[in-house]
Formats: sequence, C-alpha cells, structure tokens
Amino acid sequence: MKVVYEAAHLIDAHLVRHALEDAGIPVFLRGEALLGGMGELPVFGAVQVCVPEAAWPQAREVVDALSLGDPPPEVADEPDPIGGLPPTGWLPA
Repeated sequence: MKVVYEAAHLIDAHLVRHALEDAGIPVFLRGEALLGGMGELPVFGAVQVCVPEAAWPQAREVVDALSLGDPPPEVADEPDPIGGLPPTGWLPA
C-alpha cells in the first residue's frame, strides 16, 4: 500500500476514500482507529489514505481532481439585489 493523501481530519479522509472507491480503487485508511485515543486535541496527519501501488497513478489523478486545500474561486462582486440598501441592522437617525 502506498500513501496517496494525508488527511487533515477524519471527514477529509472519508471524502477522499469515497471518491477513490467510486473510481473503483480499493482504499485503506491508515491511522483511523488511533483518533479515538487522541481525545479532543486536534491531530494533523494522523490519517493517511492508502491505495495499492499499482493503482497509485490513477488514485493520484482522482485526488488531484478533488482540489482539496485549494482556496475557493474568486467570485465577482454582485450588485445588491435590494438596490443599495445599507447592511441589516442599520437604521437612519
């Protein structure tokens, strides 16, 4: 087994796992069972998503296509649909 992704947290690991399984790639989450012993402290890099070495190139493509950790795309400022009213909670004197 070869590590294809180091997850930031358990949910992150399962998102990658499901994407890989949907592509027909077998997945093993290394370190998943250890998280219960860590308590409430944040632990980074404890869960690794692993795949068979033969499937690693295809798995790498799937993980790259997920765009994990990329900043959200910039959205152009849209005009206020109400017509330029001030923010909620602001009342004129």
